[in-house]
Amino acid sequence: MILLAVETSCDETSAAVIRNGRVLSNVVSSQIKLHAEYGGVVPELATREHLRNWQPVTEAALRAAAVTVKELDAVAATQGPGLPNALMIGFKAAQAMAFALRKPFVGVNHHEAHLYSPWICGNPPAADFGSFQPNVSLIVSGGHTMLVHVRAELEHVVLGSTLDDAAGECFDKVAKLIGLPYPGGPEMDRLAVEGNAKAFDFPRPLLREANDDFSFAGLKTSVRYFLQKNPALLEDGKALRDLCASVQAAIVETLVTKTMRAARRLNVKCVTASGGVTCNRSLRAGLEKECGRAGLSLRLAERSLCTDNAAMIGVLAERKLLKGVSATSPDAEIEPGWSIG
Repeated sequence: MILLAVETSCDETSAAVIRNGRVLSNVVSSQIKLHAEYGGVVPELATREHLRNWQPVTEAALRAAAVTVKELDAVAATQGPGLPNALMIGFKAAQAMAFALRKPFVGVNHHEAHLYSPWICGNPPAADFGSFQPNVSLIVSGGHTMLVHVRAELEHVVLGSTLDDAAGECFDKVAKLIGLPYPGGPEMDRLAVEGNAKAFDFPRPLLREANDDFSFAGLKTSVRYFLQKNPALLEDGKALRDLCASVQAAIVETLVTKTMRAARRLNVKCVTASGGVTCNRSLRAGLEKECGRAGLSLRLAERSLCTDNAAMIGVLAERKLLKGVSATSPDAEIEPGWSIG
């Protein structure tokens, strides 16, 4: 099977070609520089860029894969969740292409694609579902943080999710408070490497609560009050690095502890993690350390597949078709608030 996938859920336009589980191409056009001026994603600008880029990005993906449109067996696109107008561009374009080619069309849940992205590995990347096993999965991105129990392929239940700010939002908002450029999460990660994570004590939200939910708004507020009392800290390079390391430690400890707690409770032998924040070095190291201690296998999504990309959309869409899941109706609409729960 040869499948073309398109992803336009937020601020990256991506297209990928998948053949029998192998990623033949995965082209991503990022809008980070465009939105950096505003300190965050501007939906109207994101939509305009998707409209401008989806066709050349798709053509580039087909060229890189040495595949023609006529050779496609199916087409897929992100159906939700995401920014409504941004979703509309890729979803409707792919839907129209599938209709014109008389090929099956699959609308994919962006979070569900993240959920299975840790099973895409290698160079070139390929799906490794032959080694699949039940797992507890942490999905942690700019707008979402959740724990999911994956009982079997395409069978999962959400254990808990963010009640307010997600981990990625907390990183970005704290970075903005201390004057770091957008996107702030990667910049905080860079500075934290040179800082002392024990220099300042910040709260670990919901860490002692007997649930699998997350809440990082209080941590962000705690940092704001701390900076109001210590404004000179921002002028001290060493203290600034210590602050980044301390905030990062609070976020990472919360994510890792709650993930491991759920894994022990459900008696799984595998933990997975995906989403943009999974690029964070401290988070990856923390999960590796704790899974090693507990004797659990760990699968982390490849860094290139952590942020928004069409490869994970295409791999999941192909898997669904091979498993007998019905194609999406040609009249289907986008699902901006679509939950995998």
